[in-house]
Amino acid sequence: MPPAPARDRDASGRARQQRPRDALGRPLAYGAVGVEPVSEEPLPPMETIAAARALLREGRPFSAHEVLEARWKAAPEGERDLWQGLAQICVGLTHAARGNATGAAALRARGAARLDTYAVGEGTAYGLDVADIAARARRAQPPWD
Repeated sequence: MPPAPARDRDASGRARQQRPRDALGRPLAYGAVGVEPVSEEPLPPMETIAAARALLREGRPFSAHEVLEARWKAAPEGERDLWQGLAQICVGLTHAARGNATGAAALRARGAARLDTYAVGEGTAYGLDVADIAARARRAQPPWD
């Protein structure tokens, strides 16, 4: 069996995909023109929401997921269900746009369940109607307009 090809790495040696991606996050050939990548650095909560909304409006649910995932990983423990739930819903939207209805339904349901858990707690919603977003996810509607 031939050796695996070398993985792309950043300056610190961490594995990082350097191939460009299309609007749905699929890797393209090296040298192809893809969409502008989003930063892996977490944004403050309100900026995260604004960026995710803008990316969804541009038809980039995969990138919206990446923005939300960065916030989720940096969030205080008590907020992680909110950010992870939103990120999972965006992954569900990505699966739907790629034609994977089964994966889409599973991820939307998982995300909605996390939002349900968050909604019964005392966590900050940052102006989001968390229950409505969960209900929209279950109905396969965009999480917010």
